[in-house]
Amino acid sequence: MTTAVLPPVDEFHIRGRAATVEIIEALKVDASSRVLDIGSGLGGPARTIAEVADAHVTGVDLTPAFAATASDLSVWTGLSSRTTFLVGDATALEFPDGHFDAALTVHVGMNVADKAAMYREAHRVLKPRGRFVVYDVLQGEGGEVNYPVPWARSSSTSFLATRAEMTEFLRGAGFAVLDAIDSSAESLAWFEAMAARLAASGPPPVTFAAFLGGDFREMARNQVTNLRDHRIETVTFVCEA
Repeated sequence: MTTAVLPPVDEFHIRGRAATVEIIEALKVDASSRVLDIGSGLGGPARTIAEVADAHVTGVDLTPAFAATASDLSVWTGLSSRTTFLVGDATALEFPDGHFDAALTVHVGMNVADKAAMYREAHRVLKPRGRFVVYDVLQGEGGEVNYPVPWARSSSTSFLATRAEMTEFLRGAGFAVLDAIDSSAESLAWFEAMAARLAASGPPPVTFAAFLGGDFREMARNQVTNLRDHRIETVTFVCEA
């Protein structure tokens, strides 16, 4: 078992939980649902869905350390019976067709070059009329992104799509796009608060900052600039298979 520490409860975790609750409402899942979290990271959204909706959530992430730590956190929070975390490739999922009732991705596509393949796979493993929610960072109209940012230290590992491109990727995979919700203003407020905290007293004890390294302060400052200048935007797409 890997060593991990439970995250503290503060305004940043509360905001993340509130965003996931909004995703749960869009997914329309309950205790009978099987949900797939593509790019599950440390498993926060998966555990929130399991807790709030009582659904079973399978998380898939390309990074073994994330999947292992997510499993540990589920044990320590009493949610291991409703969550499963596996190592896997979002563009080649190892599940049969129509296996899940709903699926989601939260801040994943920025690091995936072949988004068309990822969304085709999401559509393939969903049951007909299953909901798919994508919450992602997109390329805005304000120019080139300032790096480093939380998902990439340079443009070589960043693959942002515009809102129009995302819509085409999703429709091309077979999804009906029901809604596109812009949360850029909320994201800006969140990162402004985070940047202020980092400048005043350093990062909270356990957050993604622990995985992102010593340049997290610069990443947070760049996110504020990128959002203010409309270089990036955050959008949630609600889709149906």
